[in-house]
Amino acid sequence: MLIEIKIPSPGESITEVELGRWLVENGSIVEKDDEIAEVESDKATLTIVAEESGQVNFNVEEGDTVAVGTVVCTIDTDKAAPSNSSAGGELNEAAPNDTAEAKEQPSSSLNTELDKTSSPPPTGELEGAESHIKVTPVAKEMLEENDLSVEDIINGLKRIGKKEVEMVLQGSDTLQSVVENKVQEREESREKMSMLRRKLSKRLVAVKNETAMLTTFNEVDMKPVMDLRKKYQQKFIEKHGFKVGFMSFFTKAAAIAMQYHPAINSMIDGEEIITPNYVDIGIAVQTPKGLMVPIVRNSESKSIPAIELEIKELAEKARNKKISVEELTGGTFTITNGGTFGSLLSTPIINPPQSAILGMHNIVERPVAIDGKVEIRPMMYIALSYDHRLIDGKDSVGFLVKVKELLEHPQMLLSSGKSLEEVLLEIS
Repeated sequence: MLIEIKIPSPGESITEVELGRWLVENGSIVEKDDEIAEVESDKATLTIVAEESGQVNFNVEEGDTVAVGTVVCTIDTDKAAPSNSSAGGELNEAAPNDTAEAKEQPSSSLNTELDKTSSPPPTGELEGAESHIKVTPVAKEMLEENDLSVEDIINGLKRIGKKEVEMVLQGSDTLQSVVENKVQEREESREKMSMLRRKLSKRLVAVKNETAMLTTFNEVDMKPVMDLRKKYQQKFIEKHGFKVGFMSFFTKAAAIAMQYHPAINSMIDGEEIITPNYVDIGIAVQTPKGLMVPIVRNSESKSIPAIELEIKELAEKARNKKISVEELTGGTFTITNGGTFGSLLSTPIINPPQSAILGMHNIVERPVAIDGKVEIRPMMYIALSYDHRLIDGKDSVGFLVKVKELLEHPQMLLSSGKSLEEVLLEIS
């Protein structure tokens, strides 16, 4: 029986996608629920899974742009692999201990990818080497014909091709000769830009051309938040099952600061200004396929633990290509953290149609004046890029000052930005 595998709809506004890459070989046997392909839209990268077990046959090539609903491959369920194949029996007899260990220990992501994209290895020796080296089908065939192992070719290269095998057959059996040859070749790689990155490129250029973008800066003494995390981190983990990071504090602080400066949460629609009474904050996440911005909705009404958990779950979905288009759509403000990569200072670019974006940076110990004395404090530069057509300097600077105040006095996050004394005395 032939099962047709069609392109699912990633979202209402998306009519076509790009077949990014096949995760299995054409004609190979797949199991039900195996991931067989990656498809890319202009918003996210999603995976296609096998609906049944059987032999997969491709209808489109990698890089093809196809409409939603197109049949990209078929699965012949009559050719599914038997549960106890002869090859499997030989493997179990040859290495029963290795098989048991494989069942107990989870495979790395690289091993999983190799298992899905490569045919079964011809020998046990080659199987062991493939756990960290990619071998092309042509090279694998030559290895079999000449009774060679991967170790005979080279140990440590990321990829072995026809040329490397021929070098060994001709007597170049040392690592140095292979490496020197590859250095002299001065090779280049070329790959097609993904649909997601092409869309991102157009949006970023449009922002520079169509907005009056400016950036204002401030700095935050991170010691109060760091002390709070250090003091209560273990209890937080015991209570909630995960660590509390900095991003949840910044998200909550930004949501509260917008109550005082609502223009930061506004956007332009033609000749009108839209100001939502909710704060949906996008958290920029770097993924292998490019930048994605999943949305934490109603940040203004969520607690620090709830925000932290949602950020954690959304980031994992984005990196594992499990996130939906709905989870990437509709933000009113964005936070990006270049500090995770060591950035000291930057001017983040606005994510349209939003009007502002907050940039976090690296925490660096610097001398600062505290009550007339010089002290060493963990300081972070923060930046707000904003559309000056909508946001004036008063709001942009005032917003950053409020974020700074909330982070340097984190207890104020519980009282909507008011000091506890003001709340107690009911004077604000």
